Amino acid sequence: MAVTDILNIEGAKVGEVEIKDEVFNCEVKEHLIHDVVKMQLAKRRRGTAKTKGRSEVSGGGRKPYKQKGTGQARRGSSRSPVMVGGGTTFGPQPRDYSYSVPRKVRRSALRSALTVRNTGSNMKVLDKLELADISTKTFYGIVKTLSLTKPLFIIDKKDETVEKSARNIPYVKVLRVEGLNVYDIVRHEQLIMTVDALKKVEEVLAS
Repeated sequence: MAVTDILNIEGAKVGEVEIKDEVFNCEVKEHLIHDVVKMQLAKRRRGTAKTKGRSEVSGGGRKPYKQKGTGQARRGSSRSPVMVGGGTTFGPQPRDYSYSVPRKVRRSALRSALTVRNTGSNMKVLDKLELADISTKTFYGIVKTLSLTKPLFIIDKKDETVEKSARNIPYVKVLRVEGLNVYDIVRHEQLIMTVDALKKVEEVLAS
């Protein structure tokens, strides 16, 4: 097991903690990270794009002009796809883009993403992350003190004071352990975890 420093919110070292190699120092499988991120983004797609076919366009009940003698191509309806204002052929229809990958793949991708952040020295462990009151200014001060640019904070349980303090700061996100996911780890440059959150992540992913 490797050892990493425990910091307080002022950035000072207050201790050390062992981290499990099978979670934070495993083989990085980039193709699995790619697969899981694609899956997550696909699930976010609303899939509401839609065009009207010729049967859905209003009008067109009568023949627009006589069959012969006009010099134009014969037309049976103004709803034809070749007419301006007509229906669309093979246009998009509402659909569900979501799909799933196996649970083992998701867990392996998560371990790979955590390893990338740990080996890249972009992971910090805090002794605790607590605020007396909801304060965006106070939380932003913590971000600046720890020299963070685009951090993802992981906490072990629901804490509305912390979550609401961070939600208006650009490029800063707070997640509970159960919400930890590959896309957010990849999207944010630094990963900040409390000691309790770290232990819960290891408990789930090391098994």
